[in-house]
Amino acid sequence: MREMDVSQITQAVAELFLEANYVIGKDVMDKLMESREKEASPLGKMVLDQILENNRIGAEESLAVCQDTGMSVVFITLGQDVHITGGSLEDAINAGVRKAYTEGYLRKSIVAEPLFDRKNTGDNTPCVIHTRVVPGDKVHIMAIAKGFGSENMSQSKMLTVSDGVEGVKRFVLKVVEEAGPNPCPPLVVGVGIGGSFELAAIMAKRATSLPLTRSHKDPRYAQLEKELEEGINKLGIGPAGYGGETTVLKAHVISAPTHIAGLPVAVNICCHAARHAEKTI
Repeated sequence: MREMDVSQITQAVAELFLEANYVIGKDVMDKLMESREKEASPLGKMVLDQILENNRIGAEESLAVCQDTGMSVVFITLGQDVHITGGSLEDAINAGVRKAYTEGYLRKSIVAEPLFDRKNTGDNTPCVIHTRVVPGDKVHIMAIAKGFGSENMSQSKMLTVSDGVEGVKRFVLKVVEEAGPNPCPPLVVGVGIGGSFELAAIMAKRATSLPLTRSHKDPRYAQLEKELEEGINKLGIGPAGYGGETTVLKAHVISAPTHIAGLPVAVNICCHAARHAEKTI
Protein backbone atom coordinates (compact mmCIF):
# COMPACT_ATOMS: atom_id res chain seq x y z
CA MET A 1 0.00 0.00 0.00
CA ARG A 2 1.36 3.42 -0.98
CA GLU A 3 0.28 6.47 0.98
CA MET A 4 -0.26 9.74 -0.88
CA ASP A 5 -1.13 12.98 0.85
CA VAL A 6 -3.89 15.05 -0.73
CA SER A 7 -1.48 17.97 -1.03
CA GLN A 8 0.31 16.09 -3.82
CA ILE A 9 -2.95 15.79 -5.73
CA THR A 10 -3.76 19.47 -5.21
CA GLN A 11 -0.36 20.64 -6.45
CA ALA A 12 -0.41 18.33 -9.48
CA VAL A 13 -3.91 19.47 -10.50
CA ALA A 14 -2.94 23.14 -10.14
CA GLU A 15 0.16 22.69 -12.29
CA LEU A 16 -1.74 20.77 -14.94
CA PHE A 17 -4.47 23.38 -15.39
CA LEU A 18 -1.88 26.13 -15.73
CA GLU A 19 -0.02 24.07 -18.31
CA ALA A 20 -3.24 23.24 -20.15
CA ASN A 21 -4.17 26.91 -20.49
CA TYR A 22 -0.69 28.18 -21.38
CA VAL A 23 0.92 25.45 -23.50
CA ILE A 24 -0.66 23.78 -26.50
CA GLY A 25 0.69 20.26 -27.00
CA LYS A 26 3.33 19.51 -29.60
CA ASP A 27 0.99 17.11 -31.38
CA VAL A 28 -1.55 19.89 -31.89
CA MET A 29 1.08 22.42 -32.95
CA ASP A 30 2.56 19.96 -35.45
CA LYS A 31 -0.88 19.23 -36.89
CA LEU A 32 -1.67 22.95 -37.18
CA MET A 33 1.60 23.53 -39.05
CA GLU A 34 0.95 20.55 -41.32
CA SER A 35 -2.57 21.82 -42.03
CA ARG A 36 -1.23 25.30 -42.70
CA GLU A 37 1.05 23.96 -45.44
CA LYS A 38 -1.81 22.02 -47.06
CA GLU A 39 -4.49 24.71 -46.73
CA ALA A 40 -5.45 26.07 -50.18
CA SER A 41 -7.44 29.06 -48.92
CA PRO A 42 -5.25 32.17 -48.43
CA LEU A 43 -7.61 33.40 -45.71
CA GLY A 44 -7.59 29.99 -44.04
CA LYS A 45 -3.79 29.95 -44.19
CA MET A 46 -3.66 33.39 -42.57
CA VAL A 47 -5.96 32.28 -39.73
CA LEU A 48 -3.77 29.24 -39.07
CA ASP A 49 -0.71 31.52 -38.96
CA GLN A 50 -2.43 33.66 -36.34
CA ILE A 51 -3.39 30.62 -34.27
CA LEU A 52 0.18 29.30 -34.34
CA GLU A 53 1.57 32.69 -33.29
CA ASN A 54 -1.00 33.01 -30.51
CA ASN A 55 -0.03 29.58 -29.18
CA ARG A 56 3.68 30.42 -29.28
CA ILE A 57 3.11 33.62 -27.29
CA GLY A 58 1.02 31.77 -24.71
CA ALA A 59 3.76 29.23 -24.08
CA GLU A 60 6.62 31.75 -24.04
CA GLU A 61 4.94 34.30 -21.79
CA SER A 62 2.75 32.00 -19.63
CA LEU A 63 -0.47 33.57 -20.89
CA ALA A 64 -3.79 31.89 -21.48
CA VAL A 65 -4.16 31.08 -25.17
CA CYS A 66 -7.89 31.88 -25.02
CA GLN A 67 -10.01 34.19 -22.88
CA ASP A 68 -12.35 31.28 -22.12
CA THR A 69 -10.12 29.28 -19.78
CA GLY A 70 -12.74 26.59 -19.59
CA MET A 71 -14.73 24.43 -17.26
CA SER A 72 -12.33 22.18 -15.38
CA VAL A 73 -12.75 18.48 -16.12
CA VAL A 74 -10.53 15.93 -14.40
CA PHE A 75 -10.13 12.28 -15.30
CA ILE A 76 -8.51 10.46 -12.37
CA THR A 77 -7.18 6.94 -12.77
CA LEU A 78 -6.54 5.75 -9.23
CA GLY A 79 -4.40 2.74 -8.43
CA GLN A 80 -6.20 0.52 -5.92
CA ASP A 81 -3.02 0.24 -3.83
CA VAL A 82 -2.89 4.00 -3.22
CA HIS A 83 -4.17 5.22 0.14
CA ILE A 84 -5.12 8.90 -0.02
CA THR A 85 -4.37 10.59 3.31
CA GLY A 86 -4.98 14.01 4.81
CA GLY A 87 -8.42 14.66 3.41
CA SER A 88 -10.87 14.04 0.60
CA LEU A 89 -9.69 13.27 -2.95
CA GLU A 90 -12.53 15.34 -4.41
CA ASP A 91 -11.71 18.30 -2.15
CA ALA A 92 -8.04 18.03 -3.11
CA ILE A 93 -8.85 18.15 -6.82
CA ASN A 94 -11.08 21.19 -6.39
CA ALA A 95 -8.38 22.87 -4.28
CA GLY A 96 -5.97 22.38 -7.17
CA VAL A 97 -8.41 23.95 -9.61
CA ARG A 98 -8.97 26.85 -7.20
CA LYS A 99 -5.23 27.39 -6.84
CA ALA A 100 -4.62 27.41 -10.59
CA TYR A 101 -7.47 29.73 -11.48
CA THR A 102 -6.90 32.26 -8.70
CA GLU A 103 -3.09 32.36 -8.54
CA GLY A 104 -2.79 31.98 -12.32
CA TYR A 105 -5.31 34.78 -13.00
CA LEU A 106 -7.42 32.55 -15.24
CA ARG A 107 -11.02 33.49 -15.97
CA LYS A 108 -13.53 32.03 -13.53
CA SER A 109 -16.53 30.77 -15.48
CA ILE A 110 -18.55 28.48 -13.21
CA VAL A 111 -21.99 29.33 -11.81
CA ALA A 112 -23.17 27.51 -8.70
CA GLU A 113 -26.73 26.98 -9.90
CA PRO A 114 -27.51 26.58 -13.61
CA LEU A 115 -31.04 27.86 -14.15
CA PHE A 116 -32.19 30.61 -11.80
CA ASP A 117 -29.53 32.58 -9.86
CA ARG A 118 -26.47 31.69 -11.99
CA LYS A 119 -24.12 33.24 -9.46
CA ASN A 120 -20.41 32.81 -10.23
CA THR A 121 -18.54 30.71 -7.65
CA GLY A 122 -15.50 32.94 -8.08
CA ASP A 123 -12.83 30.24 -8.30
CA ASN A 124 -13.90 27.97 -11.20
CA THR A 125 -15.00 25.21 -8.86
CA PRO A 126 -16.57 22.76 -8.57
CA CYS A 127 -14.92 20.88 -11.38
CA VAL A 128 -16.23 17.75 -13.11
CA ILE A 129 -14.47 14.61 -11.89
CA HIS A 130 -14.44 11.18 -13.52
CA THR A 131 -12.73 8.49 -11.43
CA ARG A 132 -11.62 5.02 -12.45
CA VAL A 133 -9.95 2.52 -10.08
CA VAL A 134 -7.31 0.21 -11.59
CA PRO A 135 -4.58 -2.13 -10.30
CA GLY A 136 -1.35 -0.47 -9.15
CA ASP A 137 -0.05 2.23 -6.82
CA LYS A 138 0.00 5.27 -9.14
CA VAL A 139 -2.43 8.10 -9.78
CA HIS A 140 -2.86 9.40 -13.32
CA ILE A 141 -4.46 12.81 -13.74
CA MET A 142 -5.81 14.20 -17.00
CA ALA A 143 -6.84 17.85 -16.71
CA ILE A 144 -9.07 19.29 -19.44
CA ALA A 145 -9.95 22.99 -19.61
CA LYS A 146 -13.06 22.84 -21.77
CA GLY A 147 -14.28 26.07 -23.31
CA PHE A 148 -18.01 26.35 -23.90
CA GLY A 149 -17.94 27.84 -27.37
CA SER A 150 -17.18 24.32 -28.52
CA GLU A 151 -18.91 22.47 -25.67
CA ASN A 152 -22.23 24.12 -26.58
CA MET A 153 -21.99 22.61 -30.06
CA SER A 154 -21.75 19.01 -28.79
CA GLN A 155 -24.62 16.55 -29.14
CA SER A 156 -25.62 12.98 -28.28
CA LYS A 157 -28.18 10.70 -29.86
CA MET A 158 -29.54 7.22 -29.31
CA LEU A 159 -29.29 5.71 -32.78
CA THR A 160 -30.90 2.42 -33.71
CA VAL A 161 -28.86 -0.65 -34.52
CA SER A 162 -30.02 -0.45 -38.13
CA ASP A 163 -28.47 3.03 -38.49
CA GLY A 164 -25.06 1.33 -38.46
CA VAL A 165 -21.82 2.93 -39.62
CA GLU A 166 -23.48 5.22 -42.15
CA GLY A 167 -25.87 6.49 -39.50
CA VAL A 168 -22.98 7.31 -37.20
CA LYS A 169 -21.19 9.20 -39.96
CA ARG A 170 -24.33 11.14 -40.90
CA PHE A 171 -24.88 12.16 -37.29
CA VAL A 172 -21.28 13.31 -36.72
CA LEU A 173 -21.23 15.34 -39.94
CA LYS A 174 -24.61 16.86 -39.09
CA VAL A 175 -23.35 17.97 -35.67
CA VAL A 176 -20.24 19.61 -37.13
CA GLU A 177 -22.14 21.25 -39.99
CA GLU A 178 -24.72 22.70 -37.61
CA ALA A 179 -21.90 24.00 -35.39
CA GLY A 180 -20.39 25.93 -38.30
CA PRO A 181 -17.88 28.58 -37.16
CA ASN A 182 -19.18 28.72 -33.55
CA PRO A 183 -16.70 26.27 -31.96
CA CYS A 184 -13.64 28.05 -33.41
CA PRO A 185 -12.40 25.58 -36.03
CA PRO A 186 -10.15 23.84 -36.82
CA LEU A 187 -11.52 21.28 -34.40
CA VAL A 188 -10.72 18.12 -32.56
CA VAL A 189 -13.83 15.94 -32.66
CA GLY A 190 -14.34 13.25 -30.04
CA VAL A 191 -16.88 10.52 -30.76
CA GLY A 192 -18.14 8.04 -28.19
CA ILE A 193 -19.91 4.99 -29.58
CA GLY A 194 -21.68 2.39 -27.45
CA GLY A 195 -22.05 2.03 -23.73
CA SER A 196 -25.08 3.89 -22.41
CA PHE A 197 -26.49 7.40 -22.78
CA GLU A 198 -24.06 8.89 -20.25
CA LEU A 199 -21.03 6.69 -21.04
CA ALA A 200 -21.06 7.69 -24.71
CA ALA A 201 -20.76 11.35 -23.71
CA ILE A 202 -17.93 10.66 -21.25
CA MET A 203 -16.05 8.68 -23.90
CA ALA A 204 -16.51 11.50 -26.41
CA LYS A 205 -15.06 14.00 -23.93
CA ARG A 206 -12.12 11.73 -23.14
CA ALA A 207 -11.51 11.25 -26.87
CA THR A 208 -10.77 14.96 -27.34
CA SER A 209 -7.69 14.60 -25.10
CA LEU A 210 -6.09 11.75 -27.06
CA PRO A 211 -2.84 12.49 -28.93
CA LEU A 212 -3.45 13.68 -32.47
CA THR A 213 -0.86 11.13 -33.62
CA ARG A 214 -3.08 8.29 -32.35
CA SER A 215 -5.41 6.20 -34.48
CA HIS A 216 -7.81 3.59 -33.15
CA LYS A 217 -6.15 0.19 -32.69
CA ASP A 218 -9.07 -1.54 -34.41
CA PRO A 219 -8.58 -0.93 -38.17
CA ARG A 220 -12.34 -0.65 -38.69
CA TYR A 221 -12.62 2.23 -36.25
CA ALA A 222 -9.39 3.73 -37.59
CA GLN A 223 -10.99 3.76 -41.04
CA LEU A 224 -14.10 5.39 -39.56
CA GLU A 225 -11.94 8.12 -38.01
CA LYS A 226 -10.30 8.75 -41.39
CA GLU A 227 -13.65 8.90 -43.19
CA LEU A 228 -15.04 11.30 -40.60
CA GLU A 229 -12.06 13.62 -41.02
CA GLU A 230 -12.40 13.57 -44.79
CA GLY A 231 -16.14 14.21 -44.63
CA ILE A 232 -15.81 17.05 -42.11
CA ASN A 233 -13.08 18.79 -44.10
CA LYS A 234 -15.20 18.56 -47.24
CA LEU A 235 -17.84 20.69 -45.49
CA GLY A 236 -15.68 23.71 -46.32
CA ILE A 237 -16.17 25.51 -42.99
CA GLY A 238 -12.44 26.10 -42.68
CA PRO A 239 -10.29 27.88 -40.10
CA ALA A 240 -12.41 30.26 -37.98
CA GLY A 241 -15.30 29.53 -40.35
CA TYR A 242 -13.82 31.59 -43.20
CA GLY A 243 -13.79 28.66 -45.61
CA GLY A 244 -11.07 26.24 -46.54
CA GLU A 245 -10.02 22.64 -46.26
CA THR A 246 -9.05 22.56 -42.57
CA THR A 247 -12.18 22.20 -40.45
CA VAL A 248 -10.96 19.30 -38.29
CA LEU A 249 -7.45 18.38 -37.16
CA LYS A 250 -8.41 14.92 -35.89
CA ALA A 251 -11.48 12.82 -35.20
CA HIS A 252 -11.04 10.33 -32.36
CA VAL A 253 -13.40 7.44 -31.64
CA ILE A 254 -13.71 5.57 -28.36
CA SER A 255 -16.10 2.63 -28.23
CA ALA A 256 -17.56 0.41 -25.52
CA PRO A 257 -19.84 -2.62 -25.27
CA THR A 258 -23.52 -1.76 -25.40
CA HIS A 259 -27.02 -3.26 -25.23
CA ILE A 260 -28.29 -5.42 -28.08
CA ALA A 261 -31.09 -2.91 -28.73
CA GLY A 262 -29.05 0.29 -28.89
CA LEU A 263 -26.36 2.35 -30.58
CA PRO A 264 -25.61 5.40 -28.40
CA VAL A 265 -23.42 8.02 -30.08
CA ALA A 266 -22.05 11.26 -28.63
CA VAL A 267 -20.03 13.97 -30.34
CA ASN A 268 -17.91 16.28 -28.22
CA ILE A 269 -16.51 19.17 -30.20
CA CYS A 270 -13.27 20.79 -29.10
CA CYS A 271 -11.70 23.92 -30.56
CA HIS A 272 -8.17 23.99 -31.97
CA ALA A 273 -6.73 24.88 -28.56
CA ALA A 274 -7.55 21.38 -27.21
CA ARG A 275 -6.36 22.40 -23.73
CA HIS A 276 -5.35 19.42 -21.69
CA ALA A 277 -2.37 18.16 -19.71
CA GLU A 278 -1.66 14.93 -17.88
CA LYS A 279 0.67 13.53 -15.24
CA THR A 280 1.24 10.32 -13.30
CA ILE A 281 2.29 10.59 -9.67
